[in-house]
Amino acid sequence: MHEKERQRVILSAVQERPVVTVPELCSLTGASEATIRRDISGLHAENKLRRVRGGAEALHPNQFPSLVGRPFSVNEAINSDQKQAIARAAVELCEEGEPIIINGGTTTFQMVHPLATRRCQVFTNSFPIAEHLMKHSKNTVLVSGGVLYREQNIILSPFENDVTRNFYARRMFLGAQGVGPLGVMEADPLIIQAEQKLIGQADEVVLLVDSGKFESRSSLVLCPLKDIDVLITDEGISDRHAAMLEAADIKLIVAPTTGVSKEEAAV
Repeated sequence: MHEKERQRVILSAVQERPVVTVPELCSLTGASEATIRRDISGLHAENKLRRVRGGAEALHPNQFPSLVGRPFSVNEAINSDQKQAIARAAVELCEEGEPIIINGGTTTFQMVHPLATRRCQVFTNSFPIAEHLMKHSKNTVLVSGGVLYREQNIILSPFENDVTRNFYARRMFLGAQGVGPLGVMEADPLIIQAEQKLIGQADEVVLLVDSGKFESRSSLVLCPLKDIDVLITDEGISDRHAAMLEAADIKLIVAPTTGVSKEEAAV
C-alpha cells in the first residue's frame, strides 16, 4: 500500500473511535509499526490528526456512524485486475432473469460492468452497486433499508424484521475480510449481522475473494467454510489453500488474470 493510501486509511480510522492504536493501524494497512509511527508524525505535523501516546486521535471526530475496516475508495484500487477477473467469472454463473443478491464490497462492485448485458433481479445493500445498475443496465434493483455507512458505501438495517427476509435469491455473491480454516471472516459485527441474514435467503452462496485474502485474518467469523458453495479467486491461490477448500467441499473457480502489475500482486 502506498504512503497516500496508508494515510487515507489512518485518517479514516481515527474518525471511528477516540484513539486508534499503532497495532490497530498496522492491521488495517499491513504496514510496520515504524512506518505507521512515521505516518502519524507526518499527519500530526500537517495538522490532520493529533499524535497521542501509542496511537492517534482525530482533531474533529466524526459524528456519523462508521464501520471497522478500510474505506471503499481505498479498497477499490487494491488488486483491481484480480477483482475484475473474479467478477467476470461470477457473472458467468448468472442466468438471465434470475434473482441474485450482491453484497456490498469492492470485488462484488466489479460485477456491475458485465451485468450491464443482463436482466437479473438484483438485491443489494451497496449504494454504488445499486446506483450503477440503475443508470447503466436493465436489471431490476431492490435495495435494503437502514443506515448508509459512508466510508464503506453500504446500507445496513439494525432491525431483524426488514425487507431482507422477503427476498429469495438463486445465488448470493459476497466478499470477505479474510478466509481461513475457521471460516469466512469480517471486521465489523454489523456487517456480519446483515450478511448472515442474507446468506439464509439464497440457494447458493458464492464467495468472491482475491488470493491475498487467504493470508488476511480478522477477529470475527462470519460463517464456517461449510456454508460456502462456490469460491472464486485469482491464480495466486496456493496449493495449500486450494486443498483447504477441497476438504470443505467448496467448488473452486480460478479466474485468469492478465496484465497484473508487480505492485498490485504484492499488495
